[in-house]
Amino acid sequence: MAKLVSKTYGEALFEIAMEADRPGGPDALYEEVSEVSRILAEHPEFDRMMLHPGIPKQEKVQAMEAVFKGRVSDELTGLLEIVIQKERYGELQNIFTYFIEKVKEEKGIGVAHITTAAPITEAQQKACVARLLETTSYRSIEADFQTDETLIGGMVIRINDRVVDSSVRTKLNDLKRQLLQIQLG
Repeated sequence: MAKLVSKTYGEALFEIAMEADRPGGPDALYEEVSEVSRILAEHPEFDRMMLHPGIPKQEKVQAMEAVFKGRVSDELTGLLEIVIQKERYGELQNIFTYFIEKVKEEKGIGVAHITTAAPITEAQQKACVARLLETTSYRSIEADFQTDETLIGGMVIRINDRVVDSSVRTKLNDLKRQLLQIQLG
């Protein structure tokens, strides 16, 4: 249900961003959404107030307008108001995440989460990104590198909902599963 909510509102925001006559196009709204998302993450007390069941919706809307009206576009302020009125404020970060991913997809920017068993050098990171650019249709890649020693060796690459797992851990687990299926006798 939560995924449907974030998709519905995020898609509506994306359609507004893509309107031909919108000043700055999708980039302007993308920047606003990114900044508002960052600000809200830095101020969890605002979230607590917006999620508090004892505060009437109208007071929440007034607080939101006091903070954001005139500082962000009317479209974003309108979305915030609707989200508060429909009691979907708890999904706001997911809505923003969906919108940001959609804009990146439209611009041909891939987001890769790459996990290796040991830290890799900057040159290896660049080579990995270059290889991803060769094998995907993206124009650029934003790569997030992490290490996980439990992989033993190799790497796991996740882009959207595609996963390439070439870790030793997975290969050993596959081998174990195959050996357990062999019937002796």
